[in-house]
Amino acid sequence: MENLSNEQSWELLEGSVLGRLAVCVDGQPDVFPVNIYVSNGKILFRTSEGTKLAELAVNDRAVIEVDAFTSRIGWSVVAKGRARILRDSAEIEAADQTPLNPWIPTVRTTYVEIAVEEITGRRFVFGPEPDHEIR
Repeated sequence: MENLSNEQSWELLEGSVLGRLAVCVDGQPDVFPVNIYVSNGKILFRTSEGTKLAELAVNDRAVIEVDAFTSRIGWSVVAKGRARILRDSAEIEAADQTPLNPWIPTVRTTYVEIAVEEITGRRFVFGPEPDHEIR
């Protein structure tokens, strides 16, 4: 396993279009797949009314995880930050200009932005488990 630098982690995050949003309310974790757009230290996704928005209204702390792998190598990046719903018309208009679109034919009218405060990444080379002593 190799720990990635912040720059390497940002490069992988910025090249990703699908992530997993993790939130926690009242000690209960939830994870949602979301399509994302990353720019200027922020992660943007679109959603509709429902669980994600309700949970982020209660606790704005959020985590996005992105990854990729083949049969031989893989990587994972975790970005933590604070989420907020875009309400300003200029911000919404700017978000409308990004390449972020729903993947499925549903109406997703609410933009959520996560300002990343911490990012970590790891790269893995897969292989057999090393010999170890069984106790």
